[in-house]
Amino acid sequence: MNFDMIGPALVLGLGCIGSAIGCAIGGMASHGIMARVEENHGKFIGMSAMPSSQTIYAFVLMWRMKDSIAAKSISAMSGIGIGAAIGLAIMASAIYQGKCAATGIQASAKQPGIFGKCFAALGIVESFALFAFVFALLLL
Repeated sequence: MNFDMIGPALVLGLGCIGSAIGCAIGGMASHGIMARVEENHGKFIGMSAMPSSQTIYAFVLMWRMKDSIAAKSISAMSGIGIGAAIGLAIMASAIYQGKCAATGIQASAKQPGIFGKCFAALGIVESFALFAFVFALLLL
C-alpha cells in the first residue's frame, strides 16, 4: 500500500475545510448586515472572504510536499505528520479568521469609521497560518 499522497491530501483538505468554514462564518455575518445597511456591501463581502487565503497556502504546501516525497527528501510518514499538523494549524487559523471577520463586519456596520482597523485582527490571525506555512516549507 502506498501512503505517499496522504500527507499532501491532508494539508490541502484541512486547509480547504478551514477556509470554507471561515468564509461561511464571515459570509453569514455579511448577509445579516447587508439586510440592515443600505450601502457599501462590497466591503463586507471582501472582509468575509479573507479566510480563503489559507487555501492558497495549503495548495502550495500540497505541491511542495508531493515533490519532496517523490524526491525522497521526506518519507511518506513524515508527510502525514507534517500534513496533519500544518493542515490543522491552517484550518484553525481560517476558522478563527472567519470569526474575527464576522465581528469586524458587525462592528463596522455600527461604526463605519473603524472598518480599516478591523483588518488588524484579521492580519494577526492570518499571520499564524503564514507561520505554519513557512515552517512547513523549512521542514520540506
